[in-house]
Amino acid sequence: MLDNFKLYNSLSNEKEIFKPITPGIVKMYVCGPTVYDLLHVGNFRGLIFFNLLRNWLQYLGYSVNYVYNYTDIDDKIIKKSQDENKLASEISAKFIEEFEKDFKLLKIPKASQNPKCTDYIDDIISFISGLIKKEFAYVKNKTVFFSCNKFTAYGKLSGKNIDDLISGHRITVNQDKKNPIDFVLWKPSKSKEPGWESPWGRGRPGWHIECSVMANELLGDQIDIHGGGMDLIFPHHENEIAQSESMSGKNFAKYWVHNNFIKFDDQKMSKSLGNIIKARSFMSDYSPEVLKYMILSVHYRSSLNFSFKQINQSIISLIKIYTALEKANNYIKEKDNDSNFSYFENDLNMVYKSLNNDINTPIVFAKVFNVVRKFNNYFKNKKNINIAKEFLSFFKRVGGLLGLFSEEPKKFLLKLNLILLKEKDISLEEIEEKIKKRDIARQIKNFKDSDLIRDDLLKKGIELKDTIYGTKWSVQL
Repeated sequence: MLDNFKLYNSLSNEKEIFKPITPGIVKMYVCGPTVYDLLHVGNFRGLIFFNLLRNWLQYLGYSVNYVYNYTDIDDKIIKKSQDENKLASEISAKFIEEFEKDFKLLKIPKASQNPKCTDYIDDIISFISGLIKKEFAYVKNKTVFFSCNKFTAYGKLSGKNIDDLISGHRITVNQDKKNPIDFVLWKPSKSKEPGWESPWGRGRPGWHIECSVMANELLGDQIDIHGGGMDLIFPHHENEIAQSESMSGKNFAKYWVHNNFIKFDDQKMSKSLGNIIKARSFMSDYSPEVLKYMILSVHYRSSLNFSFKQINQSIISLIKIYTALEKANNYIKEKDNDSNFSYFENDLNMVYKSLNNDINTPIVFAKVFNVVRKFNNYFKNKKNINIAKEFLSFFKRVGGLLGLFSEEPKKFLLKLNLILLKEKDISLEEIEEKIKKRDIARQIKNFKDSDLIRDDLLKKGIELKDTIYGTKWSVQL
């Protein structure tokens, strides 16, 4: 029986025993994308991790209401619409559709709800009006600002001090602000920009207010988990806390959970460096399975480095796993013998314990490969259908939590090897032709030529293995 699930809380900077506000029910809000372009792999890290967190909470018996929003009105969306001479709503609708195409490829369940900011404009206006009434916000030149000095706990998530922020040079000076760190709740819309009528004139929401309002409307004024990337801690999540708690007088989120960045060749992905990898391109070139594997193989609070070397290593790791899965599948089709016993039970329990300790996926993957080694070593000397069945059951259970290991092994292995083959000076057709020639040589017992063909392929990085199901080939790096 698993209990005492530990989850790192960015608010306390400690791992804490997870206890939801309402027993048996978890309310989780995760900040989703601003929809003005195809998303990059960094955007998908949070998506993949929080799916695992949701899965684990459900495994523990919780009912999870998981909200993942779309920011569909923003300066970047407006600029894109102006550049393309389209309505901002057209841009956001297009890229929500494109995102959902990409998401479908991941083969993971959708969030319980995917709200859009523009569907909550009336609620946003009402929320801002409430903050003004409570004197946590003020109006100047048709712009509504949040007064940070009025919220005495400002900085409790990020650890930033108000006085330091005021004296710092990072704050853009705005003469309409009472305080340099005050932030916008509502801003006037310029000519030809989208806008909505409000008590302060035609305008649109600031960035931070939307998440406070959507979380409040869909989950209530207190939620269990608020998640997002580490880059959102300040100012976005800090400002959410200020808005929400000023309005309700209650603690907004009990646990703040943040995933770390993705880097490429040890540099943070950025458009200025030209190292952004679109998720769609990556999944097309490699596969959604490789993307999920890479993201989950590193602890969510650790930086994840993408490089061609790391990608290839991930592919090789998946080949090892899927080769064993194919072996187990093939054996089950053939025969049945021996009685049931629990060969991988301890490994499965260790997986569960690792997930129960702040979703420690590196340990999970260590146990996964331990199971693969145990299975392969066992099958070298003895074949047992119950071992094969238990092996497949292990991967079904673990894969169901991770969102992995559900591909058809034979087809997926070919795909992975073809990806690696691109780096070799040999084609699939050449390999298949040499295997045919070798098979003929072996049939007539010409083992000299058979060995020469095998050795020649090995020199080119192609390893052959003879099985009862025929000759298999794999790429060696």
